[in-house]
Amino acid sequence: MAELDRLIHEPARLRILTILAGVEAADFNFLLNTLGLTKGNLSSHMDRLEKAGYVRVEKSFNGRIPHTEFQITPQGKEALEEYWKQLDSIRNLGAEKLEGKE
Repeated sequence: MAELDRLIHEPARLRILTILAGVEAADFNFLLNTLGLTKGNLSSHMDRLEKAGYVRVEKSFNGRIPHTEFQITPQGKEALEEYWKQLDSIRNLGAEKLEGKE
């Protein structure tokens, strides 16, 4: 059985990717309020996800106010889908062992 993607397995990053998979894009403040993370914590997680190619970051300005928007990439969607499949596989294996179907 393949290892779970440790980058996605971290709870905050899993929540971030799950939210982004359900929307076209989300801005920094929306994620900050929805996830209840600090600005630094959210920025750190997004940096790791961006470096892995799982999210796309677009920075712009609304007048003088910075605006940062995030979008899950096709690679991120694929990695998240694979993560859920692996998790289901682990759950099914556990259920089979409980039922004695090894």
